[in-house]
Amino acid sequence: MLQQRCSPAQCPGYMEPQNLTRVSEFFLLGLSDDPDLQPLLLGLFLSMYLVAVLGNMLIILTVSSDSHLHTPMYFFLCNLSLADIGFISTTVPKMTVGILTHSRVISYGGCLTQMSFLILFGCMDGMLLTAMAYDRFVAICHPLHYSATMNPCLCCSLVLMSFFISLLDSQLHTLIVLQLTCFKDVNISNFFCDPSQLLHLACSDTITNDIVMYFVGAISGFLPISGIFCSYYKIVSSILRVPSIGGKYKAFSTCGSHLSVVCLFYGTAIGGYLGSALLPSPRKDVVTSVMYTVVTPMLNPFIYSLRNRDIKSALWRLYSRTDYS
Repeated sequence: MLQQRCSPAQCPGYMEPQNLTRVSEFFLLGLSDDPDLQPLLLGLFLSMYLVAVLGNMLIILTVSSDSHLHTPMYFFLCNLSLADIGFISTTVPKMTVGILTHSRVISYGGCLTQMSFLILFGCMDGMLLTAMAYDRFVAICHPLHYSATMNPCLCCSLVLMSFFISLLDSQLHTLIVLQLTCFKDVNISNFFCDPSQLLHLACSDTITNDIVMYFVGAISGFLPISGIFCSYYKIVSSILRVPSIGGKYKAFSTCGSHLSVVCLFYGTAIGGYLGSALLPSPRKDVVTSVMYTVVTPMLNPFIYSLRNRDIKSALWRLYSRTDYS
């Protein structure tokens, strides 16, 4: 689908004097224009991508191969690792190919596809973190009913619900961008297709689209954060009633890894949103995007493997079986 590039008559603020053309592609400006930095960026991002994919695949393999980890919490963790692999795979491979081929072009259809998958996996991360918070709430606050409550049917339903809500959010954003008929520029000051930047590049009045997009984004972000906050409010209230310090530490230690991932995921997202809203800066937005879309999926496996005793024990058993075979 070809979109129009605006003429000055269509975009009053557009100063470049040129004829009305068709836009079939965008240019991703990336992190830097300096040719000397391109090999460094290629090595850095390719390394982070491989670490993220291999780390998350190792988590999936460890949980799948160890019967001790066939519990709801680790079932959600496997799905979170799959979502993280998809999340980072929507951006980094395209950027590394662009550096290798010296091309920053992305087609209009490719841009929409990348944006759609990015929102799908990003939203699914948030939804799965909420399901994991609910799992910890039931385990700590209602331990006697844990097995009955967190049954396989409910766990699968929560994962499917996370997927379909994320898919709905993704398609709503895509439909909003499809309403844009012309653009005043084709340069996207990021290394992936950011829906908010596409709205800023649009010539037509996007106030309604802005309101709808930010409303959908707020709902898809507010609901998971509210669920996580309520779960941890109940968890902390329950832990504070435990008389012994050892009992409090043991109860809270089961939430440490999850809470760290939640803080990393939402901390970078909220920090980037507030930073761009208060002090708009294309360079700062790119750095925040790197933290949110690349660093977070890369660090999640390390957080769960270093802070979780069960995962460390399972990794050791997996290594021992591999070593002996």
